[in-house]
Amino acid sequence: MTEYALEAVGCGLRRRRGWALRDCSFRLPAGRVCALVGPNGAGKTTFLSIAADLLRPTTGTVRLFGEPPGGREARGWTALLSQDKALYKNFRVDEILRMGRELNPTWDQRRAEEIILQGDVPLGARIGTLSGGQRTRVAFALALGKRPRLMLLDEPMADLDPLVRRQMTDALLDDARNHGTTVVMSSHVVAELDGACDYLVLISNGTVRLAGEIDVITDEHRLLTAPDQDRARRQDLRGHVVVGTMTERRRLTALVRPRGPLPQGWQAGTPTLEELLLTHLSSTDTPPLITPSARVSSDGVLSPGGAA
Repeated sequence: MTEYALEAVGCGLRRRRGWALRDCSFRLPAGRVCALVGPNGAGKTTFLSIAADLLRPTTGTVRLFGEPPGGREARGWTALLSQDKALYKNFRVDEILRMGRELNPTWDQRRAEEIILQGDVPLGARIGTLSGGQRTRVAFALALGKRPRLMLLDEPMADLDPLVRRQMTDALLDDARNHGTTVVMSSHVVAELDGACDYLVLISNGTVRLAGEIDVITDEHRLLTAPDQDRARRQDLRGHVVVGTMTERRRLTALVRPRGPLPQGWQAGTPTLEELLLTHLSSTDTPPLITPSARVSSDGVLSPGGAA
């Protein structure tokens, strides 16, 4: 049986102004590096906060390796790195690492110091004197030094320059490869996700629209290009699921999920991750696509074909 690092079944959170997250259901197999994508206000931070036991859902459940987020074991397995990177400003860097060592039985001091020293951050410097990028590196060291089984990232690299962002991404991928760490990475930078992630969850309007292996989701789509902008050509797309269309350079382009033979006269190609995401983010009524490995039924039982 496939081990699942994260399982959400009907998870929702209602606030005074309405639902921040609603009927969120998917499964994430252990060992994956997952891109969590969606527009501002889609519910990404809400979901990660629920998974980290910072918020309690109004409806549904979330489980981490089969345990509730608030359980002792789940807390020990999980690390959350958010945008604000809550660190004690009066602590020195070495004191922050000592705190990590005292609080975490699985602490890896060598790994934590390695991340710090690679950025030339003085161990004796106080957190409040560091630049934003240096504080981010310390926060990464604290999170990765814990040796978590599940790493939750809520856009923590927004204040890093491209080189350091790449270094931190490489550190995450190294942990995923060598230690089986499952990573959930929320980011607006598609280039940061492309090539780094092998799993995708797209949340829009508080619900899951896409979930599953990136290559499987990509293979379910085709990017069709017509040689002209003739509106009559849109009739060729009937019977297919049309995610979105656009006109560019006097040509009509459509992202579709084929439901039968492709129309003649159109050039067909495989969309890039960026093309796939941007089109889905601008679409509001496309039916959800959940691959078998990510699918759950309403009662939390894996749907047929979900796992070996």
